[in-house]
Amino acid sequence: MLLQFTMHFTLEKMLKSTISIFLALCFIFTGAAFAENVESSLDVGMVSTKTTQLLPLMPLERDMVSIYNLVYESLMKIDDNRMPQPYLAKEYTVVNGGKTLKFELRENLRFSDGTPLTAYDIAASGNFILETAKNDGLEDKGFYQNMRYLIKEFKAEDPMNLTVTTERAYYAALYSLTFPVVKADMVNTPNAVGSGPYVVQNFTPAQDIWLEVNPNWWQSEPQVKSIMIRFYSNNKDLITDYEYGRIDTAVTRSVAAAQYKSGISSLSISYRTNQLETLMLNHQSFPLGDVRVRKAILKALDLRSLMSRAYMGMGIRAYTPFETGTWMYEDMESYYDYDLEGAKQLLAEAGWGDMDDNGTLDIINEKGETKNLVLRLAVYEDPINSVRYEIANSIKEMLAKVKISVNIQLTTMADLKPRLEAGSIDMAIVAFQMDVAPDPGFLLISSNVKNGNYSRYRSNQMDELFTAYRRKENPSEFAYAAKDIQRKFAEDIPFIPLFYATGAILTRKMFTTVRDIREFEIFRGIESFSSVD
Repeated sequence: MLLQFTMHFTLEKMLKSTISIFLALCFIFTGAAFAENVESSLDVGMVSTKTTQLLPLMPLERDMVSIYNLVYESLMKIDDNRMPQPYLAKEYTVVNGGKTLKFELRENLRFSDGTPLTAYDIAASGNFILETAKNDGLEDKGFYQNMRYLIKEFKAEDPMNLTVTTERAYYAALYSLTFPVVKADMVNTPNAVGSGPYVVQNFTPAQDIWLEVNPNWWQSEPQVKSIMIRFYSNNKDLITDYEYGRIDTAVTRSVAAAQYKSGISSLSISYRTNQLETLMLNHQSFPLGDVRVRKAILKALDLRSLMSRAYMGMGIRAYTPFETGTWMYEDMESYYDYDLEGAKQLLAEAGWGDMDDNGTLDIINEKGETKNLVLRLAVYEDPINSVRYEIANSIKEMLAKVKISVNIQLTTMADLKPRLEAGSIDMAIVAFQMDVAPDPGFLLISSNVKNGNYSRYRSNQMDELFTAYRRKENPSEFAYAAKDIQRKFAEDIPFIPLFYATGAILTRKMFTTVRDIREFEIFRGIESFSSVD
């Protein structure tokens, strides 16, 4: 579901220097001109191994979603401030106590084949997603399956007017309306006709896809007329081809990209992903039920240093499950500061001390038994970046400074998931693929202990805050409710968010000036880019 498990080798192995890489670096950073603006074409590389058909409503790979967003458009779009805005819709109104959304479409919308785009096409696309998500007979319920928790039905009233019935009055429902729209009779047809700025001229699985300007696009014709995207089976070959100038642009989440900084003839552009790395703390495992111990662990971790060392800076520090720096974010960063002495004080207040002076804290429990503060840390590896085990070792070293002993247990995705569900862990490093709709309730609500709330955190107050949050239809009230949740999170520390992973766009040709480039919209802004001042 939302949980994403991934796998790693060692960072040292991945980043080992070779003479060829050195020569390639010399090639990149020598030259007389700065990275130039793109002109009429762009040659891009990215990793793709699973996509054999172009099915925009059922994507199999995250980076393919960015390609689909060049060919297809959506009812709503997320702006630079992470707020949903009408796109194919001209405007919308909220009725029926927030449970119904009425959309009026823009005029003169049309598909690339010249036929009109109507509310019937949007309704058919949305209802196909809902039907797929609700089909118990399907194992793969689709990339957009979480829509079923927010949207009940799409209905076209006429070609220009659409009614969306929501599951409840909830502002976050608007975020789920960013799915691609295809022609009504092509919802499950490969290479369905779209309405976006580009059309697919050719697609060869595991090789490339060629996009050309859509002559019937309803907006101004893009400066970039042609985009060739070459597919690679691995990041090593992708980055090597970029190093030797065989492609203009490389899109990657590999930490190997961190060695490239913006220089004379090449740019490195960071983009946000939805992957949240966390340190889960099992409240039912002694002594993690004590909030003082959880806060001490947080304060003992120098997370900025950890992110810099292990992920080479390819991440955005997370303080709560909500994304840092967005319009809903409550700035409480000082509360999460690294504070070794503060950690020691909290542990002492909780009754822990090194009575036998063996370097590990201990305590006498209610039965008069001496218990050492030794915690098991489970970690599984990630196939893209082999650094999570290194993160675990860094956590072990940092906690040793406050005399908490850690035993690392290297496991697999398949083995760890049932252990998380059963609560048979002390701590675990776990990554979650967060939804576009900003709702981390699955990580925190008491009733969800087997489907995301692996910390086994229970709080009636937090449950009530999420109940209130999920009833807000007004954006300002929605943001205030989100901040209430973040303040409660800081008070309880249910688990420790580490960071949101970032990706990198390495390019010799600048193709966008938008402020916020993000996962699923890597090419955001290319359709409106102009090299003319």
